[in-house]
Amino acid sequence: MMKKNYEFLEHTADIGIRVKAKDLKALFKNIALAMFDVMAKRNSDLSPQSSKLKKIIIKQRAGSLEELLVNWLNELLSLSAVKESIFTDFNITKLDNDNLEAEVFGEDIKNYKLNTEIKAATYHQLKIEEKDTGWQAEIIFDV
Repeated sequence: MMKKNYEFLEHTADIGIRVKAKDLKALFKNIALAMFDVMAKRNSDLSPQSSKLKKIIIKQRAGSLEELLVNWLNELLSLSAVKESIFTDFNITKLDNDNLEAEVFGEDIKNYKLNTEIKAATYHQLKIEEKDTGWQAEIIFDV
């Protein structure tokens, strides 16, 4: 079972999470993992080896780190719906303030029980901060 790399934030209508990581690439990966963890749970009768992973390359450009994060997450949500996949691993190969390149790996959505439909990552109360111990982000998802 995956160790949770996030915590929930109080929010009236939507879902908010706080994620921490040692560096920026790990932060973007951990937020993506957390988003799909909230969305879906693997069917317990399936072993992780029982499904084939689909690999997709994602490239994003944006005017700021905040915009890049929201674009990244919304692109993952869109691809998840189109490809009927739940993404379970992320290899971020390039990341700076306005560019992201990553390999993402997904499994067939049939291997999962959907818990919560996330419509979009939002800018509402979005924070990305570098701390003494690494990076932290807070993000609200529209459900």
